[in-house]
Amino acid sequence: MDDPTYSVLSFTHKRLPIELRERLAFKDDAALLHFLQDLKHQQPSLREIIGLCTCNRVEFYCYGAVDFGAILEALARAKSLPLTLLQEKSTRYTHTEAVYHSFSVASSLDSLVVGETQITGQLKEAYKACFEAKLCGKHLSRLAHFAFKCAGRVRSVTAISSQVVSIASMAVKQALEVLESEDLPKKAVVVGVGQMGQLVCKHLLSKGFEVLLCNRHLENAQTFKDTLSEPNIRIDSLENLKTHINTHPFCFSATHSPNPLITPDMLEQTPFRRFWFDLAVPRDIQDPKDPSIWLYSVDDLKGVVADNLEKRQKDTAKAHAIIAEDTAQFFAWLQTLELDPLIKGLRDLAKQASLKELSRAVKKGYIPPELQDNVAKILHNAFNTFLHQPTATLKKNAHKEEGDMLGESLKSLFNLGGDPLFLNAYRCEHTKGL
Repeated sequence: MDDPTYSVLSFTHKRLPIELRERLAFKDDAALLHFLQDLKHQQPSLREIIGLCTCNRVEFYCYGAVDFGAILEALARAKSLPLTLLQEKSTRYTHTEAVYHSFSVASSLDSLVVGETQITGQLKEAYKACFEAKLCGKHLSRLAHFAFKCAGRVRSVTAISSQVVSIASMAVKQALEVLESEDLPKKAVVVGVGQMGQLVCKHLLSKGFEVLLCNRHLENAQTFKDTLSEPNIRIDSLENLKTHINTHPFCFSATHSPNPLITPDMLEQTPFRRFWFDLAVPRDIQDPKDPSIWLYSVDDLKGVVADNLEKRQKDTAKAHAIIAEDTAQFFAWLQTLELDPLIKGLRDLAKQASLKELSRAVKKGYIPPELQDNVAKILHNAFNTFLHQPTATLKKNAHKEEGDMLGESLKSLFNLGGDPLFLNAYRCEHTKGL
């Protein structure tokens, strides 16, 4: 069986159109966790897994001897999709590239909108849910915590998140561009009070829009409204959505509904053109097939996104360099963890030998029993002093080519056993030129 390592199976906006992403999407967190639990049960060699499902990506972060083929087969069965299609559209990362990709995702370098801040929170929520469901443990916890630390460093060192930073703001920016050529009132319906819906509301309000927020549970909408202290926002039930989409020129929908909320049969003729933004995956709005209604999906915002990316090019290059450095630091830290059991084993051997000889000396009368504790302290200090230089040298050379050889030699000389060391493991093309 292959040695355990970090792996990522990825489906994103880069290779999958929205039609396929919505078919891969899980209807809720419970459905995703159930799939992951079945997957882990079927593959004992898959020690840990985290599933991340957003509007632009479905990804599986794994630790263990990962069988990508088995995961793809399970996903094909669960989603009734051709296996060959999933094989073609998936991207697979292992070991160093898996870690680098994970850090890139957390830092929003792999997002449709580079620099958007939502993805870090989404990844944190995915990690928390999988950890509480006992789907992941120490190995993916190490990866997740380093990824969040890296994301924070990218935000603090670069200006990548200082301007337009989310799909929500991109959609509002597109709406503002519409107003440059269309004589329309600044009135918008927002459907859904999740994280995306809240962001849309805040961006719209900051640009002077009057917002009507529709949500299934009015109490949740009211709670959000109460946090704003903003007079230009009203709330209403989804039951009245039909009325509102026919009286407002702008509509932004971002729910987790498995079925469309806005369908062609809800439409009425209006004297003005309408501009709708469907920010959900699966989509909330069925194509109205009405020339007076312009419908934007997440993928339709790519033109605005490209402009955003061009402005951030320098910051993006700097962010990639930071991620490469943090990837190297992550593996350096893992290498010290590899050494800790070896160093502990050496110290335990020295301690056992010292105490064994001390006990023999007391029995033979060489040392009075009342001095046994004092002599034990002297021996402890002696073997610590003796082992200081070898352990320091081992740690100093851990990142060099001879690190593995030194470690394995010590294990062999002192019969310490255990798994083979793999200290000099980090190789990453992104470190070139740093």
